[in-house]
Amino acid sequence: MTLQLIAALEGFALGGGLIIAIGAQNAYLIRQGVQGERVYFIATICFLSDALLIAIGTAGIGPLIASDQWLRSFAAWGGVLFLSVYGAKSALAIFNPKPLIYWGSDSTKLQGSWKIVLTTLALTFLNPHVYLDTVVLVGGVAAQYDVTPRTYFTLGAILASCTWFYGLAFFSVKVASSFESKCGIRLLDGAVCAIMWMLASSLIKNEIA
Repeated sequence: MTLQLIAALEGFALGGGLIIAIGAQNAYLIRQGVQGERVYFIATICFLSDALLIAIGTAGIGPLIASDQWLRSFAAWGGVLFLSVYGAKSALAIFNPKPLIYWGSDSTKLQGSWKIVLTTLALTFLNPHVYLDTVVLVGGVAAQYDVTPRTYFTLGAILASCTWFYGLAFFSVKVASSFESKCGIRLLDGAVCAIMWMLASSLIKNEIA
């Protein structure tokens, strides 16, 4: 097995292991997938964002970003605010569950593209954990390789991100029928709310510490 292949497999394994944890991106993607609302569009934004951050990290910029206390604090408190508000929105939805919007449905107007883009980007770039995982950690492991195997490592990590987001989008669409009832959609919104508030609490705890 060549060094390039080993590097690619290590990148895939590390990238996959980090991204599988259910975070803000994944929760939003699942919510939109179950709702049938432009889920592959969202998956593409998530994937391209992750690919950009992974490339930045493996290019050697990760440690520089990690050392900037002001930048990390700004991102952390911005993330706390956004996650708290989005969690509150999901909490309110529990008491007023809306019927699901399926692909091709004309009964309800879908969200505008810009709203979806901005929400997805905010959930991605206002979460300091994303930088820790994709930029700092992946970038730190990649630093052990020379240029060529590092490129394969980067491609492996990016492939893991691609596989996960599109796979999650496909899965969420397939299980949408399980959330047709008001009880099902309440459970989904409750889970999204819990995830968002847990992440916000984690950021607050880290900043205070």
